[in-house]
Amino acid sequence: MNYDEAFRKSIDDPDSFWGEAAEQIHWFKKWNKVLDDSNPPFYRWFVGGEMNTCYNALDRHVENGGGDRVALIYDSPVTGGTIRKYTYREFRDRVALFAGVLKARGVQKGDTVIIYMPMIPEAMIAMLACARIGAIHSVVFGGFAPRELAIRMDDAKPKVIVSASCGIEPKRTIPYKPLLDQAIEMADSKPESVIMFRRPEVEAGLTEGRDHDWEELMAEAEPAECAVLKSTDPLYILYTSGTTGIPKGVVRDNGGHAVALNWTMKHIYDIGPGDIWWTASDVGWVVGHSYIVYAPLIAGATTLMYEGKPVGTPDPGAFWRVVSQHGVKALFTAPTAFRAIKKEDPKGVYLKKYDLSGFRTLFLAGERTDSDTYHWASRLLKVPVIDHWWQTETAWSIAGNFMGLEFFEPKPGSATKPIPGYDVCVLDSDGKELHEGEEGILTVKLPLPPGTLMTLWNDDTRYRESYMDPFPKYYFTGDGGYIDEDGYVFVMGRVDDVINVAGHRLSTGAMEEIIAQHPDVAECAVVGANDDLKGQVPIGFVVLKAGVARDKNEIISELVQSVRNQVGAIACFRQAAIVKHLPKTRSGKTLRGTIRKIADGREYRVPSTIEDPAVLEEIKEAVGTIGYGKK
Repeated sequence: MNYDEAFRKSIDDPDSFWGEAAEQIHWFKKWNKVLDDSNPPFYRWFVGGEMNTCYNALDRHVENGGGDRVALIYDSPVTGGTIRKYTYREFRDRVALFAGVLKARGVQKGDTVIIYMPMIPEAMIAMLACARIGAIHSVVFGGFAPRELAIRMDDAKPKVIVSASCGIEPKRTIPYKPLLDQAIEMADSKPESVIMFRRPEVEAGLTEGRDHDWEELMAEAEPAECAVLKSTDPLYILYTSGTTGIPKGVVRDNGGHAVALNWTMKHIYDIGPGDIWWTASDVGWVVGHSYIVYAPLIAGATTLMYEGKPVGTPDPGAFWRVVSQHGVKALFTAPTAFRAIKKEDPKGVYLKKYDLSGFRTLFLAGERTDSDTYHWASRLLKVPVIDHWWQTETAWSIAGNFMGLEFFEPKPGSATKPIPGYDVCVLDSDGKELHEGEEGILTVKLPLPPGTLMTLWNDDTRYRESYMDPFPKYYFTGDGGYIDEDGYVFVMGRVDDVINVAGHRLSTGAMEEIIAQHPDVAECAVVGANDDLKGQVPIGFVVLKAGVARDKNEIISELVQSVRNQVGAIACFRQAAIVKHLPKTRSGKTLRGTIRKIADGREYRVPSTIEDPAVLEEIKEAVGTIGYGKK
């Protein structure tokens, strides 16, 4: 089947298309109906079907003779070069044992478990153990500050939190236990138990009665079998930034998720049993959920977990060492990683040290890949460089290219073509479909394919308001762009106030809320400015209260530190300017879109609704003082 046939079938006859795909995974009981569209926009896939995601990821491979195949390679340069390999049988047994630990702590089907861990195998074990017994996991990136963790605790209300004593960076360790203790103190919803994996690099004292040692519990545990779950039962909650500053808990199902991810591994990535697949991301993000943990294991491949950086662990050849040493067939990472490598080693000197003859494809996602990085990587690696577009909400690609279906000649700046299942349309602000080449708002005609978000955790209303109400019968992606005459999708950037920093979606609204709490600040605006390395970085514009005579640099330093403390270092908030006024409409709305264009050095029109056009000149001057505004 070629691309056109697959795409048309997925749109015109989704029951047949996805029904055939679903035959490739294991079901305890087959579904009654492929797509239940009786309650739009709450579509459900494989209704009546019963399965288990952990069984599909581990047990079935063992039972079908693949138990001795390597499931996971753990490569950790930050711990002195630790490398461990786990066969499917070994990993299945460890997951079953930790599932028994969770059951012994009272975790049952439908309970929530927060996982706050670094890039270590135990994070994957905890995720799969939850999936095994039907608990709903919510992984929180280890770089988040206590306030952000507490917000997620209050929303998810976990019975148990699983954590580790520390994360490890190239030049420092980050103790997690103090951050976790602060978050639990701040949160209204307290866990019954904390399970702590204690790494040798940092000690972590246990709070008596609440905290328990991972290894001690594992030594006493009995392995748990896979629970029989409905296809529509929730697998996990993953929080993504909302424009209000309050994160949205994306809910993923079991059945549709497993079917869709399994389909992508063959048709998009051309990865199957025995292939070495590496996603250089973090399990705290959706890319890590989908393509470090679930998709490669469901497909029977070997997945590689890397605890390190693209540069500095120890040098810009780190990625090439991993690819060469482990025989990686395909690498999936963010463009930021390659911009960092390009900055440190523009001529690819470090690449020449390694044998990459088995390497076939580089996949990039998480943010738009700029043309310079695309061409640099293509010249250096001499393999296809594939940019694709997707979101936390979708769990897999909306648009991309296909190593296992039909390969299209890439166009720099484009994510190539819509993936089967996604009927991508460009709309104007009134909901009218635009013609080829016309830039507007990227949407997807409903229903969304399997594996995409079911709803938001305990918030069907916000699910409708955020994604379905802006354009009835369409999913609102929040991204702008266009589709050219060849059907290639070009994603041009966000249309809301969520920015993309090195593949991490962060809310400028949340940062503004923190800055506004400073006693000297009257009002502020935070926007995302284009950055050569990270894609976007937040920059702030701050109006001080009347009579404040303190040193401005001192105030800015305090603001930067506040954002770092409450959001985390991943926010990359380092630049702010003190201004007398913010540009506003007559109704009082801050013109953030215009500020963004000024910060990026783009042309802009003076809005007809602006209260005082002269304020824009002050913004231009302020932008220049912090090093932005150049084309």
